[in-house]
Amino acid sequence: TLSPHHGSDAATLLRHADQAMYVAKQAGRNRHHLFDPEKDRRARRRREDITRIGQGLAAGEFVLHYQPKVDMRQGRVVGAEALIRWQHPQRGLLPPQEFLPAIEGSETAIELGNWVIATALEQLSSWAAAGIDLKLSINIAGEHLQHPGFAAELGRQLAAHPELDPSRLELEVLETAAIEDVGRVAQLFTKCRQLGVSFALDDFGTGYSSLTYFRRLPAEILKIDQSFVRDMLDDPEDLAIVEGVIGLTRAFHRQVIAEGVESIEHGLVLLLLGCDLAQGFGIARPMPAARLPQWMAEFRPDELWSSASAFTWAREDLPMLIAEVDHRRWMKQLEASLAAAPEDAPSVDLDHQACGFGRWYQGLGRKRYGGMPTFAAIDPIHQRLHAVARQMLDQHQAGSEESLADCWEMMHGASREMSELLQQ
Repeated sequence: TLSPHHGSDAATLLRHADQAMYVAKQAGRNRHHLFDPEKDRRARRRREDITRIGQGLAAGEFVLHYQPKVDMRQGRVVGAEALIRWQHPQRGLLPPQEFLPAIEGSETAIELGNWVIATALEQLSSWAAAGIDLKLSINIAGEHLQHPGFAAELGRQLAAHPELDPSRLELEVLETAAIEDVGRVAQLFTKCRQLGVSFALDDFGTGYSSLTYFRRLPAEILKIDQSFVRDMLDDPEDLAIVEGVIGLTRAFHRQVIAEGVESIEHGLVLLLLGCDLAQGFGIARPMPAARLPQWMAEFRPDELWSSASAFTWAREDLPMLIAEVDHRRWMKQLEASLAAAPEDAPSVDLDHQACGFGRWYQGLGRKRYGGMPTFAAIDPIHQRLHAVARQMLDQHQAGSEESLADCWEMMHGASREMSELLQQ
């Protein structure tokens, strides 16, 4: 260690040199190591964070919020995912990414994981007593799952709730964590399943996604990672990945659920691809346990999802359906632009050939459906929609709002007419 860069008094320098010595020993001995003040600062900060999180756990500052999982085709709630939050006395409600990385690899992470299991089981018991039959999933870190005695501790916690059916509990394990030691993890899966719980592979598609690993891991459910689901309406490669994962689950007779469903249109495309189960902000945000029963009572599936169940779509027709989604988004952009002050209005693509729907119509659409009379009938309606949109935006820019209501009526009528032609 160097003076004065790493400290000027003898006690500090000796402490730093002692730390450097231990690093050199851990690295294999017979070497030297220079004390790293930045690494030391991070280590001290981490120790402080671990201590504070442990204090928060003892003080009852952690809570679980619950995000519903729904069957879009049947229009019912099938479960929920328990998600940890820290109700920090000074900083307010903190999401997991604000505190979980600090305790990774520590005993505090194991203690917090056991707290999540215990709290989730208590909540399941409370819901069961109220007549609410739900399956609840919790996230289990790979290091927690492989911690000595995990299965025994899980069995003890389940035994504390003899009134509960253990199959109501589902453990979600990251795909990347599960394949670090696939043989051992597969044994742990089997051991825990003997207790009655089930498993899901979380964030599927972000790791190696090896078929060998997948075949060896007895997980009943795959969760398609939200990064693929979120962008699949705009990115053909993400759409292909989502479709591939869904096909994989069919081949292996597993269930599949998509996370990150941010809009009704995301749900529609998933239904058409054969994925019925979903969760995400477009369905519901995570909520306190007390709010979930009312949300369940008020939940109604979107009409667009019902229409997906009424037809059998070919894979080649998906671009058309996504093009219609693009048109709906274009209408929403127009609405947002007309609702804002002219100087703050978001831009709207007024070129009927350059918008998302127009690009599909002139490209893939014309190639697949160009010979059909209904396809030709769409073009003048689409052009009229853009012409009226330009007129409305000009009026809004000039501060003349009188005839906008009539224009909107015409826009919605033309949009419905175009949708009917697409369905034909």
